[in-house]
Formats: sequence, C-alpha cells, structure tokens
Amino acid sequence: MVQGRSFSRICVIPMLAGAAALLLVVLATLMPAHADIYMYQDEEGIMHMTNVPDSNKFKLFMREPRPKPKQVSSSGDVRLYDGMISEAAKLYELEVSLIKAVMKVESNFNPNAVSVKGAKGLMQIMPQNYDSLDIRNPFDPRENIMGGVKYLKQLLERYEGRKHLALAAYNCGPDTVDRYRTIPPIDETEQYVKKVLEYYKVYKAKGIST
Repeated sequence: MVQGRSFSRICVIPMLAGAAALLLVVLATLMPAHADIYMYQDEEGIMHMTNVPDSNKFKLFMREPRPKPKQVSSSGDVRLYDGMISEAAKLYELEVSLIKAVMKVESNFNPNAVSVKGAKGLMQIMPQNYDSLDIRNPFDPRENIMGGVKYLKQLLERYEGRKHLALAAYNCGPDTVDRYRTIPPIDETEQYVKKVLEYYKVYKAKGIST
C-alpha cells in the first residue's frame, strides 16, 4: 500500500439508489489507487466517503486490490544440465531420474547454492570431498555433477544398491549410517531420503530413467 496519501472526504447528496450506486463506483475510480474506501450515510441521507476514516461511523465500502507478491526463485533450469546429467549417468551407470531427484532436493537445480554447512553447487559437495571427487570449482556445473554422481555411485556400491541407505549417507555421511545400519534417526536425514525417493518416483514415471 502507498503510505501517506489521502484525500478529502467526499459527500454525495441523496438520490435514487441506482444512480447513487453508480456515482459511488465512478467516484471510487477517481480516488487514489491502492486505498481502501470507507463510507457512511448521515442523518440527512448524505453519504461520506474517505480512505482515512476518522470515525467508527465509517464502514468499509471498497477494498483495495492487494497486489500479489512477486515470487523470487533461486532455482535453475534443469534442462540446462540434461546433457551433463546423461553423461554422468552413462559413465557411472546410474539412473538419470535418481540423479535429478538428488539434485532437486540438494540445490533445486541452482548451481550457485551454498548450504549453511558449506556444501556447494548442484549436488552440494562438501569441501573435504573436492579432491577425491576431482572437483576444482564446485560452482562449475559439469564438475559438480560428475563429482556428485561419482560419490553417489560409491555409496550405492557400499550399500549394495540399497537406495535408502545410500541417500541417507549422502546426507549425513556413511559413518553415521554404518553406526545405525539403517537410516539414522535424524529428522533432516529422514526427510531428505523421503523427498529424494518421492522425486525419483515422479521423474521415473515421466520416463526420465536413462
């Protein structure tokens, strides 16, 4: 709403109901934009209109249209990375649908994403893993995808193809998963695995698998 703008009270002399209503609509269009309009009719039948009511006699006549907030998206366009994802999928023999599901939950396809823990890029790689995953620039989409998929492949092999354990390890680390021998009772990890598997099913249903 525009602040600090008002107009003087407008009075409408009594007239036929239909004509009065029409005049009120016309007057409303002449009033400042983005202002709620209030009205009351006094004892003499005179109607008063204002956007800054100074008495409880005024009742809301017309509410300003509230503009919808602009949605700011930090996500990227997954189609930009289709070729890189397919390349990594073929190299490491993984499903494209699984890679995309992980990427969706990790970064929402934002190549510049940085987590509060310091994980970076599309696949959210932690700095301590850069060397082992051949990553020099975590914000380079191709490097990040290839490194993330390589790590995901390692985890799937470690847990003999059990996706829920590999995904849990991708989120909280393999040592924690090994300690519990199942998905650790960590809310973040439990929700992470659930979301990734949900997106995996969605992408696979759309035919995004290889």
